[in-house]
Amino acid sequence: MYWRTALVILAFLTLAITEMRVTGQTLDVCATCHPNATCEEKVDGTGKACNCMYGFVGNGRTYCQDKNECQIGANKICGQHTACHNTYGSYYCTCLAGYSPSNNMAIFIPNDGTRCQDINECRVQGICGEGGKCTNMQGYFNCLCQVGYQVHNGAEPFHPHQDKALCKAIDCGQPPSALNAVQLSATGTRYGSVATFGCSEGFFWKSGENSSVCGAESVWKGPSLVCEEITCGDPPMLPHTGQVWNGSTNPGSTVLFYCKEGFYREGGGNISYCTEKGFWTKATLSCKEIMCGGPPILPHTGQVWNGSTNPGSTVLFYCKEGFHRERGGDISQCTKDGNWTKATLLCKAIDCGQPPSALNAVQLSATGTRYGSVATFGCSEGFFWKSGENSSVCGAESVWKGPSLVCEATCGPAPALVNTEVVLQNTSVVFHRCLEGFHSWRGRNTSVCDITGKWQAATMRCREIKPAISDLVVFNEKCLRWKADKYEEDTENYRIAFVGFRAYQRSFHDKRKKLLSSTSDHPEICLNLLPVTNYTISITALSARFTSTLTTNTSLQVPQAPEILYREIEAPFPTLWLRRSVNTLDPISFYQVFVLPLEGTLVFDCSSPKTPDFSSQRKPHGQYITAQLHLRDIGKEMNLTLGDGHYYGGFYNAPLQNGRDYYVILRAVSQWGGAFKHSCVIWAKVRDISYIMKVSSLFAGGSIGVFALGIFLGHCYTWFCKKTRQSS
Repeated sequence: MYWRTALVILAFLTLAITEMRVTGQTLDVCATCHPNATCEEKVDGTGKACNCMYGFVGNGRTYCQDKNECQIGANKICGQHTACHNTYGSYYCTCLAGYSPSNNMAIFIPNDGTRCQDINECRVQGICGEGGKCTNMQGYFNCLCQVGYQVHNGAEPFHPHQDKALCKAIDCGQPPSALNAVQLSATGTRYGSVATFGCSEGFFWKSGENSSVCGAESVWKGPSLVCEEITCGDPPMLPHTGQVWNGSTNPGSTVLFYCKEGFYREGGGNISYCTEKGFWTKATLSCKEIMCGGPPILPHTGQVWNGSTNPGSTVLFYCKEGFHRERGGDISQCTKDGNWTKATLLCKAIDCGQPPSALNAVQLSATGTRYGSVATFGCSEGFFWKSGENSSVCGAESVWKGPSLVCEATCGPAPALVNTEVVLQNTSVVFHRCLEGFHSWRGRNTSVCDITGKWQAATMRCREIKPAISDLVVFNEKCLRWKADKYEEDTENYRIAFVGFRAYQRSFHDKRKKLLSSTSDHPEICLNLLPVTNYTISITALSARFTSTLTTNTSLQVPQAPEILYREIEAPFPTLWLRRSVNTLDPISFYQVFVLPLEGTLVFDCSSPKTPDFSSQRKPHGQYITAQLHLRDIGKEMNLTLGDGHYYGGFYNAPLQNGRDYYVILRAVSQWGGAFKHSCVIWAKVRDISYIMKVSSLFAGGSIGVFALGIFLGHCYTWFCKKTRQSS
């Protein structure tokens, strides 16, 4: 732009200078016109002038530059929906995309009235593709999918030339299945296709639509068909019949009817079928009741019968009064064929035989021996009728009932027995019992008045009641003695139960029982009670059910020394061995190992409770305890090495001194409370070990010397070899 302005100014200056040079000469104006200008007469007729041609601007002589008509705006110069294109000295117009010029020319100048009008692209067949529907808009168009089609690779609306979207036909795939139904037909799988369904065999169409339609969402809509199973319900009931039926109510099911017990088939069909229409065919079975009529009559019998004559009814026959059953069955039953089974009951007249006798009485008369006969009795001479009935009657059980006649003789007052009283007395019998504080020992407790008028006195003896077990004592710590209260030579059975506990051993529990049979008045028994135990002992006399209880404590016993292997040893650290048996007193028992130097007079008191240890001994060479071992911590066998320098039970196992002999004594100790029991055994004798130590030291020193000499000789040999090599 700037270079153009400079060029115009330069041309103007050149022209001015030229004009100045030719002043005074005639000027040809037309010759000075710019190539893009025309020379025209002035309007006022004063001469000619240079004017820039259409499309150019300038002074017409020195410059005429292109005029850009488009800069005022395409809408103003070309009209609506246009594009303006400037050219050298001119311009032209075109329509925007989606519009076309009214003169059907690609380019135009609007001075001829040409305008841009909308192009209807929808006139182009298939512009939106298969299934597409074109919608024309001002300057453009859109595509939508027709019914039965669905947009793919984009969204609606879409432009087929700008987007990848397109319409594809809707396909719902195979029609769905319906419960208890089958597909009858289908017009296809595309949008709007229809599939028709029908109920399966054995089902009926109850409600709903029987068709399914492929919808716009690519999904089948329907069917809503509801098929229910054809069922005939429960089969009909026929009078007096039962059914053989598996419970099925589906078409083809059958029911077999039969006459119930007590009825018989008179005629008619006995089968009913479930049809496809959902009802049972009619069965015509007719059943009539079976009747047996009245039951038979048996001689001398009565009947227990409810009057029923149907099958299964029973009649019970019984012998009438005065008769008894001799043999045969007494039941008759109405059978299914309408007959009573035969009852074989045989009844014979009751005969009681001769009347019974009565004590101290005689028979006066008898009407016979058959049922209902009566025999009369009276008291014998010297007796009187005290009570009861004096007659006897032949009863239904073929037995005489009675007489209850009591004839007694007068014996006077009842006899008196020592330490007894009378419980019950009549004129002939007296019952005695022991007074309170006494019990019956032996003998009969009744006194009887005999036919001679004398009392046969009771022989019972009553003794004072005393405990069955008394004066229960313990002797010799483990034995019991007591006083027994019983009949003189009788044998009494005793149960002895004892339970033992230990305060120092909570888990200990000794519970045992023992039985004893004895005729002695002062029985004795010894029990295997364990030592240092608190026992509760109960003794029960089984016949009298009497129990006596006492408590006792057993004392501490001398512990048993273990099995040892006595040895006489010459070694600085001798190892000693023992074997022992596990005992219930292990929790309060231990072993003490004494070391006694053999110097002067050797005195060792096994019963001494002193426990000297190595560090506290007053004498420089006195006896001491080198180890104390609790039995609960050791097994059945044990090895102990003397002088190993360890502590055992708080005692130091000091090394044995050289140049001395020792005795080793093992003391077994049991201790509880203030009790202290013990036993001792010599375990070993250890001889002077100084000689052994000297020999061992000399051997060790000699070994070291030999080793040092070997090293020295090896060094000399090495030095000699080096010198020999240097000289050679």
